[in-house]
Amino acid sequence: MNKSLLTSFLLFLSAGSYAQGTLSGDIQTNVNFFIKDTSIKACCNELYEHYLTGSETWVSLRYNVSGWTFNVRGDVFNNSNLYSPQKALSGYGLGAYSVSKEMGDLTVSLGYLYEQIGSGILFRSYEDRGLLIDNALVGASLKYKVNDHINVKAFTGQQKTLFSTYKPIIRGFNAEGDFGKGSVHFSPGLGVLNRALDQASMDVIAGSINAMPDTAMRFNPKYNVFAATVYNTLTYKNFMWYVEGAVKSSEAIWNINDSLLVNKPGNVIYTTMSWGKKGIAINAAAKRTENFYMRVSPNDRLLNSGMLNWQPVVATIRPERLLSRYTPASQDRSEAAGSVNVVVSPNDKLNVIGAYTHIDRLDGQKLFREGYLEGNYTGLDKWIIQLGLQYMEYNQKVYQVSFPEGMPMIYAFTPFTEVTYRLSDSKSMRFEVQYMDTKQDYGSWTFLLAEFNVAPKFSISVSDMYNNNPNYKNVNVTKANHYYSVYGAFTKGPHRLSLAYVKQVDGINCSGGVCRYEPAFSGVKATFSTNF
Repeated sequence: MNKSLLTSFLLFLSAGSYAQGTLSGDIQTNVNFFIKDTSIKACCNELYEHYLTGSETWVSLRYNVSGWTFNVRGDVFNNSNLYSPQKALSGYGLGAYSVSKEMGDLTVSLGYLYEQIGSGILFRSYEDRGLLIDNALVGASLKYKVNDHINVKAFTGQQKTLFSTYKPIIRGFNAEGDFGKGSVHFSPGLGVLNRALDQASMDVIAGSINAMPDTAMRFNPKYNVFAATVYNTLTYKNFMWYVEGAVKSSEAIWNINDSLLVNKPGNVIYTTMSWGKKGIAINAAAKRTENFYMRVSPNDRLLNSGMLNWQPVVATIRPERLLSRYTPASQDRSEAAGSVNVVVSPNDKLNVIGAYTHIDRLDGQKLFREGYLEGNYTGLDKWIIQLGLQYMEYNQKVYQVSFPEGMPMIYAFTPFTEVTYRLSDSKSMRFEVQYMDTKQDYGSWTFLLAEFNVAPKFSISVSDMYNNNPNYKNVNVTKANHYYSVYGAFTKGPHRLSLAYVKQVDGINCSGGVCRYEPAFSGVKATFSTNF
């Protein structure tokens, strides 16, 4: 199938001289050089001991002609650490391909498809190369514009995993509207999803159930799970409200301790509100999740494998290095989360941000707390000044699974500042200072960064993340380690090249709202990207 579709794609390109088509694409290459450093635990696996280098490359092509759209992407992994940070992955092939045709109000697509229903709570197939997430739906979709206010789509297929697909079948339907009158505008939507297990997956589930010592807890698993969502965005003048509610039928899922299979239905309700006027803006979000485990099968429990959906993160993902270290990921088994952000701007030169986030399990177990305050001032010539502080409580036992014995909750207080000085219209200097005071995990940290920018072509920075007050008892470190980084990036037109020497402490890494735990890294990272 891969070879046939690729051959057809190339034949279509060769006919481009006879049609008014457009060809575009992009290339991205990442290269890692692994330099062993036992002092920070960047060692003791095949990447540091044997292979020493690893890389990933993606090459994508898109061709549009006469209502046809062709996409093809080649993936190459050579001792890559993206799939499993402690184990090398090698392989190459067609990572994605698709063809679609617009026929008036109808669009038909076939191949590797990226779709989403609502906010993604029910279904989202997407790609995040930084975390090697590519859960494309390999199948077909139909999209139809009923009229100027209503659009519908239907899809079916199997979910991608690297260069193959999972066996269960996924089917979905989505309808969305767009209506307004006067100052009122609303965009309702609904979606339904069905996942049918294959026989091999069912055999594993049945075996786990039959192995339960307590016969009273055994149940008959089902091949099919059904789920539905209803959502709406309402806007009225300077007010916006989004709300979504989703439910799923009973199926075999692992209980919250991942020890036994249970037969449970699931549900989610998620909402955001925002309001603003001159000088003030308020944003609030809330989410309640109960057993809304949406994966290709209950057998897929490793990190992000087999995920059918993406649950919005209520907590704000902070860009600051120390603040982002303890970012809470959404919980699909049990979560009650809420947050509020207030921005006050008394004048054009000053704005102040205050935020609070509160996350628990449904049984009341504490997961995450954040109190946050930030001020930004631009009233000095050529200077931009940011000052802030964060108080945080983070349940390491839940969010990172592996946690220091007896220390599941982290308490941290982190003041920070960022100062930017404009040397000219294109040149600037930026400085960051952060200090995290905590007695848990690794202990307290100091982070320093200096960056020089020549927009839009050049950037260079040096930083140090210093474990100034180590917690020797809980992380088994023998000294106060420095984690240095030197980074440089050069951009010319569509081409971008970056090179960095990095020492990275183990911990949570987040990208696009998806977080995962990564071990320590020591070495050199290079990235090249371009588009045409």
